[in-house]
Amino acid sequence: MKKQPTKKTKFIFITGGVLSSLGKGLAAASLGALLESRGMTVTFQKLDPYINVDPGTMNPFQHGEVYVTDDGAETDLDMGHYERYTNAVMAQKNNYTSGRIYYSVIMKERHGEYLGGTVQVIPHITDEIKQAVLQLDGAVDVAIIEIGGTVGDI
Repeated sequence: MKKQPTKKTKFIFITGGVLSSLGKGLAAASLGALLESRGMTVTFQKLDPYINVDPGTMNPFQHGEVYVTDDGAETDLDMGHYERYTNAVMAQKNNYTSGRIYYSVIMKERHGEYLGGTVQVIPHITDEIKQAVLQLDGAVDVAIIEIGGTVGDI
């Protein structure tokens, strides 16, 4: 029996410049709606540079309201835009922060997954980011990845 090939997902990255809150999330959601209108399946992912593990305990006046997904994840408010504009269903895998990435790498180190080696930004943190993004590969036609914050945040 021949195995069905999985979809090869195309990735679109949306970044900003020197100002935050410029509407990247709404632009990403609108782009997703346009792609869906052409018959493509889409999903989204938001990568935020702040060190908080998630926005659940952040001041809404500084960051905006928290959007809670069906799986209970406390995520960026852009997840709500993505769900309202498209047929995509958001979950915890669709929202990552630097804090969440670092936490995952630190827990792997604590459990011995790096075999006592020195844990560094390159390759360990960068590999964790790539793994987070590439988990979307094959599930949809297009994955729209929004890089939150500004160049100064990174």
